[in-house]
This record gives sequence, C-alpha cells and structure tokens, in this order.
Amino acid sequence: MADVAGLLGGRTDWRREFAAPLRAFLRTEAGSSGVLAAAIVVALVWANVAPGTYDEIWRTELSVGLGQQHLGLDLREWINSGLMTLFFLVVGLEARREFDLGDLRERSRFVLPMLAGVAGMVAPVLIYLAFNAGGPGARGWGVAMSTDTALALGLLALVGRGVPDRVRVFLLTVFVVDDLLALVVIAVVYSSDVKLMPLVLAVVAFAVVLTLALLRVRKSWVYVVLGVLMWAALLKSGVDPVVAGLAIGLTAPAYSPGREELEEATGLFRLFREQPTPELARSATVGLTTTISPNERLQFLYHPWTSYLIVPLFGLANAGVTIDAGFLGRAFSSPITLGILLGYVVGKPIAVTGVSWLLERVSGGRVRPGVGWASVLGSGTIAGIGFTVSLLIATIAFDGAQLAEAKVGLLSAVIVASALTWAVFRAAKLLSPPKKALALLGEAEQLLDLTDPVDPERDHVRGPENASVTLVEYGDFECPYCGMAEPIVRDLLQDDDLRYVWRHLPLSDVHPRAQIAAEFAEGAAVQGAFWEMHDLLLANQENLQPKDLMGYAEQLGLDTDRLHDEVKRHVAAARVAQDIESADTSGVSGTPTFFVNGQRHYWAYDVETLKQAIKVARARSKIRRG
Repeated sequence: MADVAGLLGGRTDWRREFAAPLRAFLRTEAGSSGVLAAAIVVALVWANVAPGTYDEIWRTELSVGLGQQHLGLDLREWINSGLMTLFFLVVGLEARREFDLGDLRERSRFVLPMLAGVAGMVAPVLIYLAFNAGGPGARGWGVAMSTDTALALGLLALVGRGVPDRVRVFLLTVFVVDDLLALVVIAVVYSSDVKLMPLVLAVVAFAVVLTLALLRVRKSWVYVVLGVLMWAALLKSGVDPVVAGLAIGLTAPAYSPGREELEEATGLFRLFREQPTPELARSATVGLTTTISPNERLQFLYHPWTSYLIVPLFGLANAGVTIDAGFLGRAFSSPITLGILLGYVVGKPIAVTGVSWLLERVSGGRVRPGVGWASVLGSGTIAGIGFTVSLLIATIAFDGAQLAEAKVGLLSAVIVASALTWAVFRAAKLLSPPKKALALLGEAEQLLDLTDPVDPERDHVRGPENASVTLVEYGDFECPYCGMAEPIVRDLLQDDDLRYVWRHLPLSDVHPRAQIAAEFAEGAAVQGAFWEMHDLLLANQENLQPKDLMGYAEQLGLDTDRLHDEVKRHVAAARVAQDIESADTSGVSGTPTFFVNGQRHYWAYDVETLKQAIKVARARSKIRRG
C-alpha cells in the first residue's frame, strides 16, 4: 500500500517541488516530535535513576585547538551553543522561504501573525513577572515566552486529528515570529560581558555573507568558513552564537527557477548521457544543482538532522531533573514554576486569540486570521508548549534549584497545553457540519495559486458548470503518472458537485511526443471530440506515434484529412502554449499537478487524499456563499 501511495505522489518533473514552502517542513517537524518526546522521557528517567552520571557526562569538557588558540566547552555547551546553531539556521531558512514563496509573500498577511506572535510572547512574560518581579527569579523572564515548534506541531497532529492543514500553516507563521524574537532576546538580554572587537568581526563576516548571497555566489565552502568564523567571533564576544545560524538562514533566498534554466539542465544531462566524461559529469551536476535555490538545498541538508538528531539531543542533555514528592511540592509553590506554567497555558491563548479578534474588529474585517475561531483558540493553546528555546534560555538564566523549577514549569505546560488543545478541537468536532467548517476554516479569502481562472469558453471542462468545487489538472499525455491519475479522476467525477478541467503541460524535453499529442487533442476538440481523444491518448501512452494518432482519429470517426493538415501546420500550438504559460505563472513544474478551487494540491493524488481536499474546498465554498 505504501508503494502505491508513493507512486500516486509521483510527478514527471522539471525540478523538485519549490512552491510548497511549508509542507515538507510541517511533515518533518510533526514526525520528529515523537523523537524529541522520547528524548525528554529518557532524560527524566536517567536523571532520576542515575543523577550523578547524567550530570557528569554532560559536563565532560571537549576542546579544539589550532596552534596557541584553544576553544574548550563542556558537552552540554557544545550542544546548546554549537549544534543548536544549525537548528536556528533552519528557523531562519524557513522564515525566509515563507516570505519568498509562502503566504507571507503577500506582505499584508504578515501583520496578524506578527502581532499575534509578539503578543504571545509579551503576555506570558508579564504573567511571569507578576509572580517574580523583584525576586531572584526575575532574570529568567525570557523562559516564559517561546513556543516549541517541533513539539507543538507534533502534538497538534495527535490531539487535533482531522484539523485542516491551514491551521498548521497559521501556527507556523506565528512560530516564525516567536523564534525570531526569542533569538533577539537571547542576543540582547542574555549575553553578558560583550567584547567589542570579536563582535565587530562577526558583523563584518555577516556583511560578507550577505553580499555574497545577493551576488548569488555559489561556493558553499566560502559560506561554511564565514559561518564558522562568525560563530566563533560571537562566542568570544559574549553574544550567544546561535544567533549566527538565524542570521545566515535569513540571507538564503528561496525561488523557483525558470523553465529555460530547467531545460538547460536537462540538456547538460543529455550531453553527459551521450559522452559520460568527468568534465561533463561535473557540468551536469553543477547545472542541476544551480536550478535549486540555496534555501531549498540547505533545508534539504540540515532540516532532518536538526529535527531528528540535534533537537532531541538537546532535550536529552537539558531536560533531566531529579523529581521527588518534596521537590514537586516546593516547585509548584515556586513563583518560577507558577510563572512559567500560567504564562504559557493562560497568557499564550489569551494573547493569540485576543490580538486576532482585536485586529479583525479594528480593521473592519480587512485583516483577519486565515482560519476559524476554534482554530485560532486551538493555535493559542498549543502555542503554550515551550521547550527548546525556553530551556536554552533557562540554562543561561538559572542554575541549581531554580533551573530545576523552570524545567518542571516547562514540562507541566506541555501537558496542560496539550489537554486544552484536545478539548478545543474536540468541542469543534461536536458542532454541526456547517458550524464546524466555519469554526475551523473561517471566512478569510485564501491566496489563489492558479493565476488564470477557469474559463468555460476556452478550457476543457467535465462536470456541471455551477459545481462548488473545480479540480484543474496540468497534464502531459505521455507522462506515466498522468496515466495513473486518470482512473482516480474518473472516480472523483462520480461526485455531481465537481467539475474537472484539463490543461496541457507537455514536457517536451523528457517526453518527445507530448507536444504533438496535445496539439492532436486540440484538433479533435475543434471537431467536438476532445474528451474522447483525451481518454484514448492516456489509455495508450506507449503508442503516440503519428500513425497511432491517426488511427485514434479514425476510431472516433473524425475528419482525418482536416486533422492531419491542422497538426502539420501546428494550428493548435498557440492554444497549447497558452496552457503552458498559465502553468509557468502558477508555478507548475511537473505533471500531474492539481489545483482545487484555485489552490494547489501538494499531497499525493490518491482518491482519499483528493476527496479530503475537495471536501475542505466545498466547505469553504459554502461558507463564502453564506
């Protein structure tokens, strides 16, 4: 079954998927949360079974040296200040990619998550200070502000089953702001004894990185050297060096390459295929690599490592705390523990929900969350899970008993926030279907990925014109994946409230007969037989030679002389080119690619997955129609 699902997620591509800035990120974060949760449990068990060895191992000192220069940190510091730099590199990359390719490419959509993210940090801090102002725990106010992206997304997948993907997207845009501001706080507030010269050196190194990124210099070793230099300079300056990762990540642009670059890369590979020499192998490799944005390449390289190894290792090294009944009694009466717990489970939901409501009222509905109010409230409650960045700040601000109390507050917030989130989404699911759709999806207009709307006068349409859901497919008659998708589409068309549109995207550089097949189908359309020809071509993908095409025309009883003449003169070439142009402007690179009510479908195209996307689109359509 997994093999079938994998095939039904396949595409004949000019390139990998670029226009889905959040989907791969969401899958990795949600999947890795289980590993992080397991690491936290192991740390707690280890710290209580053998507390001496737990602390001893993480305090082991490791040093590196070059000549007279030596850098020595204990194992926990190497993880917290070294490996976690890569985690914040990924955070910076995701923030930049969301601005370049995601929902935040429409800058006005950044206003609400930005203010919700800021308020979601300020409110917990104020609650924390209400318990700790003037006391010994006041320095740790930064512990109460940052949401853990990995844990929150993973737990949302468990307690919010069936929640639309748009909710996770809304959450992540809030988290991006959260993480960015948390890093600023670490750099400004939790850095001490700042030394000027190393800091100047770090700023110069970053300026060089930024300049090279703007010039699109692709020598990766240069960035590695400059990144290490920047990290070491920040460490020496007294500023937490994890800031280096975030700064460098924000410089890496995310973009979709043009079709010409992709076809040029295909040509380089063909040259290598004809003459497999080391020189041509290098040219083909460089050509293929340069079509992919630096952001995408760095995400592909580092994100799995940070999610499945570095963050769980951080949890293992820092989450351990020795717990007994007496300690718990003291902790839950401690202002540090109570400030953190209430800051997260009360402050976060109030701030996220309150700011979203206030902005919608003040703007007269022009600025509103992209999801319904149950989803906004659920986002606020799940944002009450703070661990990674919060624990990092706790290790800087506290030690001894205070650090242990902070850990108890953070772990308690995870449990309570998860229970609250389950209750919110469970209550939403008990509503009637129309009210449930409104509560989860909301009334906000969604960004449309399909740049050219469906035109019944020009497009090839199956199904009722007044259907509430329109499924558009960009396809290639020679593409085997399109052939596999055809019976799926036929199954979907049993729905009497769905219309289906086929648009041509012949990938001529990999499918030499796709262009003529598309023009032949358009020639059949002139004679009123597009769909009959469409079905025959997809059913006979291995037989698309000119003589085969003419045989299909005879089989359908078409005027073969007229059709032959029109194809020979490429009468339909301009019509096919219109579809290709609309594919280019909509960011389509491979076949089949589906759009559901103008929004691109990024997942597999098996029956159940597409039916779920259609169900969500229909619910949104009913909300808009009132």
